[in-house]
Amino acid sequence: MSENEVNQDKKTILIVDDEKPIVDILVYNLQKEGYNTIEANDGITAVDMALSQKPDLILLDIMLPKMDGLTVCKKIRTNLNVPILMLTARDEEIDKIVGLELGADDYVTKPFSVRELMARIKANLRKFEATTTDNNTTSGKETKKVKIGDLTIDYDKFEVRVKDEVIDLTLREFEVLKYLANQPGQVVTREVLLEKVWGYEYYGDIRTVDVTVRRIREKIEKDTAAPKILITKRGVGYYIASK
Repeated sequence: MSENEVNQDKKTILIVDDEKPIVDILVYNLQKEGYNTIEANDGITAVDMALSQKPDLILLDIMLPKMDGLTVCKKIRTNLNVPILMLTARDEEIDKIVGLELGADDYVTKPFSVRELMARIKANLRKFEATTTDNNTTSGKETKKVKIGDLTIDYDKFEVRVKDEVIDLTLREFEVLKYLANQPGQVVTREVLLEKVWGYEYYGDIRTVDVTVRRIREKIEKDTAAPKILITKRGVGYYIASK
């Protein structure tokens, strides 16, 4: 779809894949679901299109010509905060972990179920929209902050501080931390985090939660081997220390 044909009332999804059959399937199903679609077939074009057209969500293949998907993800995430779903033909754990660590929100392995992919797209868009709407509606009102020990979370500014040092988190990382901080000392399971933070109406891969928590710890903890803020309850889930 050309830029002039884009319906501004619909969400726009950028499809980044060099396999035409995959792109055709995605375009057909996404447009059928009421989305606008724009496409890029290599990594360099993907970055340019993402930054210039600012889509509402990006479907990003890992194996791309000119620039691989992981590098594309990193470059886009540095400049743009939109949901990124990685697509990979390889069911290798390292691809998933690295993608999430670079700021991707989720991943889907090829061959994928179109129904599952659509569900994940809707969940990510719904969650992102709800979060940004909450932020807009609270602007101008008294700032809501939560302070637990050295951790301070400013909901209105989407800002996290540890001992007055501002910590740079992605929207997903912020939402995980915020959800846990709303109930300090209470253990939250990975499944509940997937449902409440990722917005899934089904249980996805809990590894997604583990990687996101690990990334948060690397940013907020002095010693990740002995965390004082974001604690693991082995075999159950995670919680924020109440003191």
